[in-house]
Amino acid sequence: MMKLKPDIQQLLNDITELSHEFGTTDYVRGGGGNTSVKNHDTLWVKPSGTTLSGLAPETFVALDRKKISALYSVRPPEDSAAREQMIAKIMADAVLSAGSGRASVEAPLHNLLKAVFVIHNHPALVNGMTCAKNGAKVCEELFPNAIWLDYVNPGYTLCMHIHKKIAGYTEKFGKEPSVIFLKNHGVFVAGDTKQEIRGMFREIFNKLAEQYKKAGITKDLKIMPLPDANVLAAAERKIREALGDCFLKAGGLFDLADGPISPDHILYAGSHPFIGEPTTQKIGEYNSKYGRRPPVAVFDNVVFGIGRTQRRAEIALEFAQDAALVKKFAEAFGGVDFMTEDARLFIENWEAESYRSKQI
Repeated sequence: MMKLKPDIQQLLNDITELSHEFGTTDYVRGGGGNTSVKNHDTLWVKPSGTTLSGLAPETFVALDRKKISALYSVRPPEDSAAREQMIAKIMADAVLSAGSGRASVEAPLHNLLKAVFVIHNHPALVNGMTCAKNGAKVCEELFPNAIWLDYVNPGYTLCMHIHKKIAGYTEKFGKEPSVIFLKNHGVFVAGDTKQEIRGMFREIFNKLAEQYKKAGITKDLKIMPLPDANVLAAAERKIREALGDCFLKAGGLFDLADGPISPDHILYAGSHPFIGEPTTQKIGEYNSKYGRRPPVAVFDNVVFGIGRTQRRAEIALEFAQDAALVKKFAEAFGGVDFMTEDARLFIENWEAESYRSKQI
């Protein structure tokens, strides 16, 4: 591997440090979120589907910033498949070194911001606001210097909406925004130093924690104990009889979110859990309705994560618990505001999300 210049190596060391710091379960789960660092010519961004906590300096994908910027002025095809192909080609042409995989689909969004470091993640504490019915109003009151963006499908469409928002903000205030909140999605934090990034996250978390405290909402999710071994074993047999070959991860009962909360929750835990006694017929009905077998099932006071591998089953349960925590936090701001059916279907059928999911 070619030896990097000391200043570039330091940038990559710094973004790796920040990725690990803001890639813990307090901030993001599974392969969600992305981070980047840049100089005048080059953007280094997290590979799609990898975990922030598992990044190393050499795994970032290097992109030519000038070539990525061509995306902002092209006229994309109306057909969504053709549009995705066009974007994929522009992204591929911009790659300078492939790192450990495909560049995050949100690389053009990272490139928009001039700040050296950009951290994008999905903390439950933050998504309690971004996924709430009164989220926009609360954001304006608590974070008047931040941008709020109503839900937009991720990828090119999201990038172009934020492009306009940043331009308007910069014209009004003479500088770029440092914090961008995305409805039913998460937060972007941008800064030129590690200290700036840490300070902004600290402010965000402190202000939201204060609101939850005022509302009497604790930071922990209440999870009931698992039933005894015989009941658990019988429930597992029923699930396997109905689903066939699969891996399971069992957890105690909790107050699940029954609806699409964010793209990551849809991707890893589905929009709706299967609830009730599992039978081949009922699983078939679920499959017909939602186009997939359930990643999460609730039966006999057990919540099961279901997957084609043990890791996928564990992640399904983890994201179901995270969604429940977001639902709990959202009660402080008028309750959870689920994504629309069109938004759900876009995520479930988007090639970029399918690729990311397969990396787990």
